[in-house]
Amino acid sequence: MSDAASTKQTRIHWDNVSTVISAAVLIGAEVFGAAFAGGWALANLFGLGLYGEYVLTGIFFLGGVAVMAAFIRNGMRIEPFTHRV
Repeated sequence: MSDAASTKQTRIHWDNVSTVISAAVLIGAEVFGAAFAGGWALANLFGLGLYGEYVLTGIFFLGGVAVMAAFIRNGMRIEPFTHRV
């Protein structure tokens, strides 16, 4: 029942990990910066006050988390983190 494929080791490809994480940091800074700035701007535009700003910033922040999760998932698909030896 021993399969030759199951005995192969999986190794981390650090170049790909570094590339995806570095890009995620760069894109994340812009996405979350835009979320905070957008929440502040729209709350002031519509006169929603401090709590309205917090709500909008929170909504945009959650949207940013979804964007970053999709970005990292797609990055892992294009640049696989592991490979078999």
